[in-house]
Amino acid sequence: MTNYKVLVAWEKAHRLTLAVYKNTKAFPNDERFGLTSQMRRASASVAANLAEGCGRRSDGAMGRLIQIAMGSGAELSYHLVLARDLGFVEASFFRISILTWE
Repeated sequence: MTNYKVLVAWEKAHRLTLAVYKNTKAFPNDERFGLTSQMRRASASVAANLAEGCGRRSDGAMGRLIQIAMGSGAELSYHLVLARDLGFVEASFFRISILTWE
């Protein structure tokens, strides 16, 4: 598979990344190089690894990159919990983000 854009998982990961970027704009400035950066990198990593897997053209490489994408998704999941508990995002964003990913 060479066209990652046909993957439903990639589309959802991309939409989630856009939501993360939009919502982290309101984070405190002192989190710019901390939680903001970590959340943005983790969310973008999910979609990027799916795209890279499609470009590798081997099932083994695709499987490995899907596992990496899943790890980034788990990392982002924790960052979302932390951002919610710190009061940086509302619980409604947390629920929408998780539903978008599932």
